[in-house]
Amino acid sequence: MSADPRPGTDPATTDPGTSDLVPTDSTENLQWRRVHPITPLVRGWAVVGAAVVILGQQSIEGGPRGGLIALLSGEYWWTLLAALAAVALVGWGYSTLAWRMTTFAVGEETVHLRRGILFRQQRHARLDRLQSVDIRQPLVARFFGLCELTLETAGGTDSGVAIGFLKGADADELRAELLARAAGLKVADRRQAAPAAPAPSDAVSAPVPEGTAPQDAVAPVQDAPPQPVPAGSLEAPQVPVLSVPLGRLIASVVRSGAMITLLVWALGVVVVMIATGEFAVISASLPAVLGAGGYLFNRITGEFDFRVAISPDGVRLRHGMLETRSQTIPPGRVQAVRLVQSVLWRGRDWWRVQVNVAGYGGESEEKNSVLLPVGTREEALTVLSLVLPDLGVDEPRRVLDAGLDGDSRAESVYVTAPRRTRILDPVAWRRNGFTVTGRALLLRRGRMVKILDVVPHERTQSLALSQGPWQRRLGVASFQVHSTEGPVHPEVPHLEAADAARLMTEQARRARTARAAAGPERWMERQGE
Repeated sequence: MSADPRPGTDPATTDPGTSDLVPTDSTENLQWRRVHPITPLVRGWAVVGAAVVILGQQSIEGGPRGGLIALLSGEYWWTLLAALAAVALVGWGYSTLAWRMTTFAVGEETVHLRRGILFRQQRHARLDRLQSVDIRQPLVARFFGLCELTLETAGGTDSGVAIGFLKGADADELRAELLARAAGLKVADRRQAAPAAPAPSDAVSAPVPEGTAPQDAVAPVQDAPPQPVPAGSLEAPQVPVLSVPLGRLIASVVRSGAMITLLVWALGVVVVMIATGEFAVISASLPAVLGAGGYLFNRITGEFDFRVAISPDGVRLRHGMLETRSQTIPPGRVQAVRLVQSVLWRGRDWWRVQVNVAGYGGESEEKNSVLLPVGTREEALTVLSLVLPDLGVDEPRRVLDAGLDGDSRAESVYVTAPRRTRILDPVAWRRNGFTVTGRALLLRRGRMVKILDVVPHERTQSLALSQGPWQRRLGVASFQVHSTEGPVHPEVPHLEAADAARLMTEQARRARTARAAAGPERWMERQGE
């Protein structure tokens, strides 16, 4: 791989939001650009912070006697400052060199990213496989007004491309351009000026018959081919759908199982400490308390100010306190949806909506796979309708309510587990069941934690049946739908073996038919047909 595009292109081409314009590779006709020059400062602070902690700990333990006061009052402090300065110079120097070696370009079909100092790496993200486009703004980057653009593609957890850091306006413009290209729109090249209107002298006039007014002699103009859309006018308007109040978010965290577990654990520690008289119990249990507390803190800060909006390029989500995230999920890219309700939320009828999106997973799964952190039933169904507008059934609300609340005693919309499975699942056996609509497969289960999974037919990856020894004895089996990596694992346990086998055969046929009729991945091309 080459280190940089070769020179020899027009130096007058510019791009707002990037400090230097890297010469264009004429063989691929790509305009290579660099990210913002403050990027090394944003990325290098973590190295300096880690160095402060490590050097401070080592200095206190191995420095002069008397601890930190003796260290600062003696002649040893300047050595510590010199070491920190050296680490800072090395860290920021490395970040600066990495910035110089990082370039990106946007083509008609692919986004390219080049980076690496000792080992050069070039990554490509196909726009027709684009699953979502996120804008991430860490706390330090917010001070400089910078953002990082993350492209998630259908290729696993390590298939994304991160472009950072850019100015906020430039990140929004680039996101709109990528979504437009992924939708199948033709985008004008940034380097090409808008075509000027032809001068009157350049117009070719036809002879005008006598007695005809000039405006009546205009010949009919044939339909011109669609012109490329200017890159600066691609930002799609959005319509706000809902937002999560802070009070409801905090109340949902307080009513969560993690909070109850933390309180019970703390109460147990206090009881043991009083009974034994040993204060060491507190220090021994501190890691568990900090872990649970950190999880609850991350829930509040990560889902703070959660907003949902809809636009022509997809569902837009914005949330975060310390680190803000703006996600755009294009239509039709959601692989599976889950509506879940814990027993502590039942009095308020709150629901949490999670999704599987190809490309999400790993560290980003918890943050990026939430479509609604907590909301009423109406809000949860509204969010579901954004990603799956049509269930393909005459009474969708009846089917969804039966999936959220119903059991085998209340309705017959769902095919449920037989009564003999109460031995295997005495609490929730009445809830286990499934139903099929024209557009999706709905699977429900759980009593203490109610779960409804919705899988569009065309997004079915593979199917499986499992049967343990007790299930074989009872003549039942569990049915699973394999989706992309994420929090949603669609399944329904303990179905009648014949029902499960029939569902597997028919769902495989429905999935093939739906995929054949799904049309192109670029939805704007599909609308133009």
